[in-house]
This record gives sequence, structure tokens and C-alpha cells, in this order.
Amino acid sequence: MYKQIINIKTQTPKIIIRTITTTTLTTCITSLQTYANQTNLTQGQKLHSHMIINGFLASPLSVTSLINMYSKCNHIFDAYSVFNMSNEPNVFAYNAIIAGFIYNDMLKPAIRVYEKMRGEGVNVDRYTVPCVVKAFSGAGDVFGLKRVHGLVFKVGVNDDMFVGSSFVHGYLKFGMVEEGYKVFEELPERDVVLWNAMINGYAQIGEVDNALECLRKLRGDGCVMSRFTVTGVLSVLTLKGDVWNGKGVHGLVTKMGYFSGVAVCNALIDMYGKCKSFRDALDIFEVMAVKDIYSWNSIIGVHQQSGDHEGTLKLFDRMLRDGSFCPDLVTVTTVLPACSHLAALRHGKEIHGYMITKGLGNHNGEDRADDTYINNAVMDMYGKCGSMKEAQLVFDHMGGKDSASWNIMIMGYAMQGFGNEALDVFSKMCETNMIPDEVTFVGILSACSHSGLVKKGQEFLSQMKSKYKVIPTVEHYTCVIDMLGRAGLLKEAYGLISEMPIEANSVMWRAFLAACRVHGNGKLAEIAVRKVVELEPEHCGSYVLMSNVYGATGRYEEVFDVRDNMRQQNVKKTLGCSWIEFRDGVHVFGTGDRAHPAEELIYNELRSLYMTMGLSQTT
Repeated sequence: MYKQIINIKTQTPKIIIRTITTTTLTTCITSLQTYANQTNLTQGQKLHSHMIINGFLASPLSVTSLINMYSKCNHIFDAYSVFNMSNEPNVFAYNAIIAGFIYNDMLKPAIRVYEKMRGEGVNVDRYTVPCVVKAFSGAGDVFGLKRVHGLVFKVGVNDDMFVGSSFVHGYLKFGMVEEGYKVFEELPERDVVLWNAMINGYAQIGEVDNALECLRKLRGDGCVMSRFTVTGVLSVLTLKGDVWNGKGVHGLVTKMGYFSGVAVCNALIDMYGKCKSFRDALDIFEVMAVKDIYSWNSIIGVHQQSGDHEGTLKLFDRMLRDGSFCPDLVTVTTVLPACSHLAALRHGKEIHGYMITKGLGNHNGEDRADDTYINNAVMDMYGKCGSMKEAQLVFDHMGGKDSASWNIMIMGYAMQGFGNEALDVFSKMCETNMIPDEVTFVGILSACSHSGLVKKGQEFLSQMKSKYKVIPTVEHYTCVIDMLGRAGLLKEAYGLISEMPIEANSVMWRAFLAACRVHGNGKLAEIAVRKVVELEPEHCGSYVLMSNVYGATGRYEEVFDVRDNMRQQNVKKTLGCSWIEFRDGVHVFGTGDRAHPAEELIYNELRSLYMTMGLSQTT
């Protein structure tokens, strides 16, 4: 798009460039700010073309506004092109592009632009410093942070509250409490902004008690809590999992009139969600008069965290229908696991298509951690939906791969029964000098289990510690027990359980019990069920498996005994459910479910099927 704009500029004769009218330019600047807030890239690009044709880029304010718009729309390279096209950019243009890189989590480019700014002799101001401090602290460069701290005395902004609060926050992020507190003490005045920096800084390094002590001192100094104070305190309470005091803060913000603030509501949603008060989080979201992208991401994340995968997809669809905000990196990486859990391949493909269209996961060949993270999420979705061909395509086109990328591919092939393909990926992983970890071997041993590669699996287990320096855990032994059980080698499996150096857990005994059921070995099944009931007496699966073992061998009296024992222990079988994916979403059905809006139509169709098949129906 930007290349097209450049062509327009070079082909426009100078005689048609109009005199800038203040009214029109002001309108353009206002519109660019609106498009930035809405992440409306299409309209922003159209307005950029209009501004070039009318000669509005002569104004430094135009350059700054365009940089801001492209940055907020996650098109930082277009923002940087605008910056580079400007003649002798001023401090405002530098501030805008540095802030843009930080907004897009590109800290090193932000630092490089700052260094260029210093080299060009452009002086920093009170707006430059907080951004640069955030870049250095985010990049883990404490020496860079200290250099900037020395500079502020030279340019005379050391007494500025916003500059001071950024250094307080930056030092505390490194755990440098003394340095942060010294900056705090040396500032001539302490307003609520400075107190907020202390509270948030302590919260970020997990010093919850110090953060709450700052809150008490803030109120003791007669400072009035601001919205930022509230969000800082809520983040502290979220870390503590203190929903009781969180509700107290909720009441306080309502009393102070802060409840209408979007940031405060978002913090409340996050607090309630992470404290597992999911209903309260949804209630906050529903009453919000104004929502932003963080509001949507927070409530979608709350549903995913609660295990309500169907609700996650419904909220995502609702966000798309609302049309106010476009899904971003956080949105799609939250929704993709929901598609994985429900095997909602159609939804997953649509999200992947959206990502390709918007350039998420692909930053012009530059390797970025968030690109790897989002591509890993896409691969995981395809793998769990059984589409390994698509997962392999994503993997092959990734610029940067981490150990999670290789593990996802190994586990994906393993779960679909492609054992040899999983082992081939493992071999290539080792060839690239990527070090396998515990997760890798869970995938490898699962691949051997699901593909009947017993000897290979036993070899890998024996080589884990000696060759790969990975100590086998209970998860690895469980995979091998499952592998031996699937192969009918029950005595060998029982022998491994008895001899292994770590204690078996309920999951391992349940895997062994399932194998006993498949191969009809009631004697070993009884040993297994006693162990499972001893370790996890409330789990219904063990009783069901044992009942099935007895039923398969005609021991019906024992079946009744097992069911009677379940009643005495108040163990109830978890109701199963099924789901089907249509274009309008995922529909989940439980046993005897009558909650679906089209319930009458569905049951009428079932009755028709029963009649066609010549079966009787009981409802």
C-alpha cells in the first residue's frame, strides 16, 4: 500500500499541490486519530493518499499523526516509511515512531531510533524519556536505562513527575528497589502519578505487601486515588487472588465514579476472571457502556480460562459482528485453543485466514518471538483438529522455530497415529541442534504408544537420561505403560510400574486399568482399581472401567457391587457431551439436552430417524 502512495507522490505535478488550509488539515489530523483508536487501517490509508495528493505532508503534525495511525493499526513498517520520508524529522516525529515500535513490542528498533535521534542532535523531551525507559527496561538493558537517567539531568527534565515515575517503574522492574525508591524520594513533589508508579512497579515484581503499603501512604498523604491507582491496586489483588478485597475496591470505584472508565472495568474483569469469579467478570463486561479491544480480549480470555470453549467462540463471533474492533494477536492466540479443544476446524481455518490477511505472524521475514508464538498456536490447532498437512505447511513456512514448535509437530503426529512421521520430526530437530526437553519425550513416547512401536519406545525411555540428559518423569512412564498395555504386554507393564524409581499416580494406574479392560485381564484390573480408588476415590472413570471389565467377563454381580459402591461413595458419572460445527458456530449437546433453541426441531428429526430405522424411542 505504501509503495502505491509513494508512486502517487512522485507522479503528482507540483502545480496541483494546494495551499494547506488549516480547517482541512485539522480535520485530517482528527480523523487519523479516530482511525488509530479504531484500528481502521483501510480508512487511514485512504486518508493518507488524500493528504499526499493535497500536499498536507508538509506539516510535521501530519507526519506524526500518520506514524501514530499506522503504529496503532499494527503496520509499523508503514509507520517507519512515513518517518523516513519526512525531511529532518523533529522531536515529535521521533517520539511517535519510538512509541510506535514500543506499542508493537519491537523494543530493539525503538532503541535504535533513539540512538539515531541522539546522533542527529535532536534533544529528547519529557515525552521521549518515558518511552525510551520502557524500551530499555523491557529489553533488559539496565545500563541503557542508567545512561538515559544521566541524560535527563543534562536536558533538565529530571524534576518532571512523568519522567520520574517512568524511572521508578523501570528500576523496580529490574528489582532495583533502592534505586527506584531513591528517585521517588528525590522528586520535589509526589503526586498520584508518582505513587501509581511505585504501586505498579512493586506489583510487577511481585512485592504485593510493599505495593499495598504504598497505597496506605498515598491515602495518608492526602492524595486522591486516580483511575490508574485503582488499576494498580487491582493488579496487586489479582496477584494475591484476593477476590474479597477486590470486591471492596469494586464498591469503592463505583462510589468514586470511576466505574465508567474503560481501563478500570478492564482491570475488574481481569481480577474477577483470574480469581475464578467468572460470572462477576461477565456482568462487568455486559454493563460497560464503552468497550475497547482489551475489554473483548479480557472477557474472551476469562471464558477460555474457565474451560467454556463454546462460550469463547460465541464471544469471538459476537466481537466480529460488533465490528468496532479487529481481533489482534492476543485475541487470536486466545481463541485458537478453544478451536483446538472443540476440534472446530472451520473456525480455526477462518481465524488463520484472517491472520494471513492482516499479516499476523509474519513481519516481513523478521524473526520475532510473538510470530513464533502465534504460529505455534495455529499449528497446535491444526494438529488437534487432525489436519497435520496444514500444520506441516505452517511449520515449513515459519521463519523462526523454538522447541515448542518442534514439540507441537511431534505431538500432533503422535496423537494422529503417525509414529514414523513423529520420529522423523524428532530426528530433524536433533539435526538442527535443538535440545529436546521433557515435553519432547512425552510426544515421542506417545507416538510409539499410538503406533505400536514398542521396541523404539523402550529404547527412548532407556536413553533419555544417558543420551539426552532428560530425567524421566511420571508422565513419561505413563506413556510407556500405555504403550505396553496397548500391545497386550500387561505383565511387562505391571512389572515396570512395580520397579520404576518413582511412585505411580492415579493417571498411570487408570491407563493400566484401561489396558486390562481391553484385554480382559480381570485379575490385574482388580489390583489397578484398588490403587486408583485409594489415590483418587472421587473419580468416576475408575469405577466405570472396572464395571466394564466385570461386564465383559460376565461377572454381573461384581458389576452391581461396583455401582453400589459408587452410590455409597457419592461418586457420579460425568455426563458426556457431543458437539457439531456449523457455519454459524459450534453447537454442544449433552445427554438428554433440551436447552438448545432448536430443541423441538432436533427431537422431531430424531423421531423421524428412529421410525426410519425401525427403532423404538424412549424419552
